[in-house]
Amino acid sequence: MDGGIWIAAIDAAAREATLFAAVWFLVGGLDDLAIDVIYAARRLKARLRPPRGTPSPEDAPPPGRIAVFIPAWDESAVIGAMLHTALARFDHGDYLLYVGTYPNDRATIEAVAVVARDDHRVRLVIGAEAGPTTKADCLNALWRAMLRDEIAERAPVSAVVLHDAEDVVHPLELRVYAQWLRRYAAVQLPVLPLPHPRSRFVAGHYCDEFAEAHAKSLVVRQALGAGMPLAGVGCAVRREMLERIADARGGVPFDATSLTEDYELGLTVAAMGGETALARVAERPGGRPVAVRAYFPDTLGGAVRQKARWLNGIALAGWDRIGWGHAGDIGDHWMRMRDRRATLAMPVLAIAYGALVIWGTSVGAHIFASSPPPALPPLMQALLWVNIALLGWRLLVRALFVWRGYGWREAMWSVPRVFIGNIIALLAARRALLAYVTMLAGATPRWDKTDHQFPDHPERVTA
Repeated sequence: MDGGIWIAAIDAAAREATLFAAVWFLVGGLDDLAIDVIYAARRLKARLRPPRGTPSPEDAPPPGRIAVFIPAWDESAVIGAMLHTALARFDHGDYLLYVGTYPNDRATIEAVAVVARDDHRVRLVIGAEAGPTTKADCLNALWRAMLRDEIAERAPVSAVVLHDAEDVVHPLELRVYAQWLRRYAAVQLPVLPLPHPRSRFVAGHYCDEFAEAHAKSLVVRQALGAGMPLAGVGCAVRREMLERIADARGGVPFDATSLTEDYELGLTVAAMGGETALARVAERPGGRPVAVRAYFPDTLGGAVRQKARWLNGIALAGWDRIGWGHAGDIGDHWMRMRDRRATLAMPVLAIAYGALVIWGTSVGAHIFASSPPPALPPLMQALLWVNIALLGWRLLVRALFVWRGYGWREAMWSVPRVFIGNIIALLAARRALLAYVTMLAGATPRWDKTDHQFPDHPERVTA
C-alpha cells in the first residue's frame, strides 16, 4: 500500500471520529443548554414573585432530637477533630452524634472513644463485621443503635442527618433541617468543597462541579419535580420516612449492597411519595449560604477512585438496581438519563481526544508528502462552530457559578480545570467498568474510600 492510500485512510479516520464526537457533543451541549434555560426561567420567576414563608435560620427550631450518622472506616486521622468541631459548632439543643466503626479498626475506635468519654452526645457504635463492608452497611448499624437508644432513653428521634468523617459542619445546619423537615421528607444543603492549598487542579475541580451542581442542577431538578438524589453529607431525612423505607427493606433503611446509598436514598424517598428540597438559605440576610464544607481528594489516584465509585454506583450498577421512575414522568426520566449519560459521554470524549491525535497525524503526513491537508465539508464545519459556541457558553456558565461560590480567582481557574476533570473522568470510567464487571461476576461490594483530611484550623473555615 503506497503512502497516498495510507494518508487517505488517516484522513477518513479523522473525519469519521470528528463527526461522531461532534454529533454527540451537540446532543450533550443542547441538553446542558436546556438546563440553563430552565434555571434562568426559575430565577426570573423568583424575582418577579419572591417565595413566601421560607424558614430563616434565625427562627427557633421546632422541638425534636436529631441523630447525626457518621460512618467511619480508617478515619483515625480526622474523626476526633471532626467530632470536636461539630460539638463546638452545632447550634441546637437536642442532638446525638452516632459514629460507626469496625472491630478491626482499633485506631478509629480509640479516637472516637476519647471524645465520647467527655461528651455523652457522642455515641460510639462498633459493627459486628470486620471492615470495610459498605457505607450503607455501616449506616444500618447506626440505625439499629439509634433504635436501641430511643427505647432505653424514651426519647424519639425526629430526623437523621448524614455526614462524613471529614466534614466541617455549619453551626446553623441542624436548625435548617428541623425547620425545613416540617414540610419536606428530606433536605439537602449545598456542599462546597474546600479549595486545597496544595492541589489547585485536582481538588479544585470538585469546587467547580459542586458550585454548579448544588446551585443550578439540583434547583432545576426540584423545579421539574424529579427525584432528587442526596449527597450523603449535609442532608437530613425525617425519622418516619426512614422507618417506612426500613419496613420495606426488612428492618434497615440503607441497602447494604449499594455503592452509592445516598443517591439511591434520595430517589427512594421520591418513589415513596416524599418530597426533597435543596435548602439554599443565607446564614444571615445578605450572607453566605448555610452549607457543608470539606476537603475532597487532592491526588489524581484518590480522585479517580472516588469518581469511579460514583460512576459505578450511579451510571452502571445503579442503573441495574433502580432502573427508571414512574412511566410518563418525563422530568424524572430526563434527570436519570443525565445521571447516567457518563456511560456514553466517556467513550465520546475518548474518541474526541483520539480525533485530535489523528488530525495531528494527518497534518504531519500531508506536510511530509507535500500535499494540502483535507478540507472539512461545510456542514461539519458548521457543526464544529456550534459546538465551540456551546463549549464557550458552558465554560462561562461554570465560571459564573464558581465566582458566586468562591470568588473571581477560582472562577478563572475553573476554565483550565475542565481538562483535568475530563482526564479524571476518563480514568475513572475505566476503573468503574472493571469494578462493574467484577460485581457482575459475583464480587462483594466494598467501601473503596479515599484518604481524608480535616482543616488544621477549622475555626477559620466559614461556610
